[in-house]
Order: sequence, then C-alpha cells, then structure tokens
Amino acid sequence: MKEYDIIVIGAGAGTKLVTPPSHLGKRVAVFEKESPGGTCLNRGCIPSKMVIYPSELIRMTEDTEKFPVHFKDRPLADVDKIFRRVNETVKQDSDSIPLAYEKNPNIDFYPKQVRFVSERVLSDGTDTYTAKHIFVVTGTRPQIPDIPGLKNTPFWTSREALSPNQFPKSLLIIGAGFISLELGAAYQAYGCKVTGLTRTDILRAADGDIKKELNLHLPFLIESHYQIEKVEFENGEFRVTGQTKEGKKTIHTAERLLVATGIRPNTDDLGLEKTNIRTNEAGYILVNDHLETTEPGIYAFGDVIGRYFFRHSANFEGEYLFEHLYGAKSDTPIQYPPMPEAVFTHPQIASVGFTEEDLIKKKIPYYKGINPYSSSATGMARMSNSGFVKVLVSEETEEVLGAHIIGEEAANLLHQIVLGMYLKAKLDQYLGMIYIHPAISEITRNAFRKVRDEKLKRIKK
Repeated sequence: MKEYDIIVIGAGAGTKLVTPPSHLGKRVAVFEKESPGGTCLNRGCIPSKMVIYPSELIRMTEDTEKFPVHFKDRPLADVDKIFRRVNETVKQDSDSIPLAYEKNPNIDFYPKQVRFVSERVLSDGTDTYTAKHIFVVTGTRPQIPDIPGLKNTPFWTSREALSPNQFPKSLLIIGAGFISLELGAAYQAYGCKVTGLTRTDILRAADGDIKKELNLHLPFLIESHYQIEKVEFENGEFRVTGQTKEGKKTIHTAERLLVATGIRPNTDDLGLEKTNIRTNEAGYILVNDHLETTEPGIYAFGDVIGRYFFRHSANFEGEYLFEHLYGAKSDTPIQYPPMPEAVFTHPQIASVGFTEEDLIKKKIPYYKGINPYSSSATGMARMSNSGFVKVLVSEETEEVLGAHIIGEEAANLLHQIVLGMYLKAKLDQYLGMIYIHPAISEITRNAFRKVRDEKLKRIKK
C-alpha cells in the first residue's frame, strides 16, 4: 500500500489542496480520471466565457441606429476559428497542470479512476493507497432526463456544445437554466437559430422581478411550461414532440439538440458503500461545518457537497480547509461570506443573498429599491431600454439582505454591494459614499435612494 499525507480525488477545485500543502513538505497524491482542471477549465466557466465574449461584440452592433450609428452589414464571425482557439487554449492550460506537478517532488499525479475499497483505503484496480487526510472533490456531471427516445439520439450536453465538430444552423435546447441561457445566447448571436424548451419557469430560482424582465428581453425564443413527450433523430434532424401550456401539441426540429436540465454528483462510482461516508437522497456527500464527512479524516468540498455550484465557492472551501488543517489549525467552522452568482447571458444577470420571494416566505420585514438603467446619466448616454438594480434592505438592521441586477455589466456592478454586505454596511453608508458621475454605479446609488424613500414613507405613516 502506498501511503501519503494527503490524497485528493479530483484535479479541479481539488488543486487547492495539492500545491500549497506540498510546499509545507506534505506528500500529496492526486487522482483525476479526466482532463486536469475540472469542469470549470475544461467544459464550464472558462471555455464558455471565451465563446460568449466574442458573441457579445456582435450583439453590441445590434440596435445601434437609435444613436444613430449604422453598420452596413451584419458582423461575421469565424465561428470555427473561435471554437478552435477556445479548445486549444483550454487544452494547453489543462496539460500544464500535470507538468507542474512532475516538477514537484512532493506531488504524485495519477491520471486514473480511483475507488474506496475500505474505510480509508483507495484502489485504482492495481495499487492501493491511503493517507491521513483524503479530499473528495469529484464535482458533478449533466443530469439526463428520462424522455422517451432521447438516449438513442446523438444529443449534446454542454461538453459537446463547447467543442462542436461543425457549427449548426439550428439548435434546440431542453432546459432554461444558466447553461441554456449562456450558450443559447452565444449560438444565436453567431447566426444559429436557437429555440429553448422548458417545463418550468425560465431561470426558475431567480428573483421574480428578474424573471419578469428577462422574459421581456430573452436572447432567443424560449417556450416555458412545455411538456416534452418524445425525442427523435432521423436523417440528421432532431424532432421534439410535446405540448404547450395551453395543451396544444407541437413539433420542433433542429440540426442539434442540447440537453441542459441540471446536474448530478459524481459519487455513484467512488465505492462510498465501502466506507462510512453518507450522502443525501440526491447523492451529494454530507459534511459538517468543517467540511468533514461522516468518515473521520475524509473531507469533501465543491459541487459534490451540493451547497453551492460555483468555482469561486469551491475555491473558498479549499482555502478554508488548507488553513483549518495546515495553517492556523483553527477549530472555527466554515463561515461563508455573501455568495454572489452571475449568468453571462444577454442581458447579463447577477445576484447575491435572498430573493424577494425568500423574504416574503420567511416573513422578514424589508425595504425594496428598484432603479432602471434608464434612470441614470449612463443610462441616458447608452439609451438603455431595459435593465435595473434591485436591492432588498432589512427593515430592522438596514443592512442589505439581497441584491439582483439585470443588464449591462451586471456581474461587475454587483461587487460593490457584495463588499458592503461582507462589511455589514448599512443604508446610510451606501448613501454616504461618493459615486463617480456619470458612472454606471450611480444606478446602484439610485436604488438605495429609493429604499430611503420607502423608509421615509413608512415612518410618516
């Protein structure tokens, strides 16, 4: 049996527990059955944003005649070259990870599948391994719905959509979450005819006002509350048969079909049944406030624990574990700061904290301020006809409980509020600072001014 100080299963976010402890003299083994770098680098946030950004350049040329700025012809993108650059860049970054590990005498990289064969012992089918600390960071994979006929077709997941062997003229997307909205918007901008089909609301977990605004400015056609009955593929064409919310039977056709209906944890092929590690009904690993599983000395973090599904949250968890186990050795449980998220579609969406629906359900008293992009100097300059900043402020503490933005630069605009929430800033502090005029951040200031107005109205009553 090979013994290490640390074993990491998953070379995505798991890399946070590889190189840093190796510099402290810890012997580390890393197992990764796919490309190093995980979902984010290989088939998620990084390649998708490399695909999305050039598409935004095309969208910038749309609706410019109101300024008036005229383009004689629609911009043409060399889509094949864009995707080739994306995949070459991602491969180069992924290939660099094991090369860096080879130069470190304290790290052994194993490009293999590994499974538990007993409580603290792993096997790759040939050798066995154990360590004082074992970290399970195996992430998630697409959840494929049980739709008649689907599994017998060459459908895409996000993996194939980010590296198509030929760019299609038409695309159907099942699902309306962030993957659908991001990739669908990019494909549409590049000239593909995109149609989305979802049995629920579009971006169903978002704040209600965000969903209303998004539905008014969808980047491509999406039919919500659509019940799919079957999927067929014949002569290079997909046929999706289903019923609209009014009960009308329809058939949608396209060259390609992207399935983006959620994710499931990669825990079903780890041999967890040979250990005391417990999972919930959905298969996500249960951990305590120190990210330790129900097997002492074995930890899990990232998507596989089902708390948050962002690379930035997984990085935060990995950094916490490094400090907890090898740094200050504090027994302090993990304390998540406000966790922001963004959907890089068109229009862009960013959120942090509670939605208004959450506050109503929890019966938490709050003030609300919504300010449209158009109600600002920058909005006037850009001739904005959509987008807003929405802030939800505690009636009791006057601290921000949640914020939701839809429109240009939403992900960047949100960070000012995230910092304020982290520092527990109050309404007066958001209003007391000076905002550059006429920067886009004045839209946020104006939202807080509307909170103040609502507060004063309630006081007068």
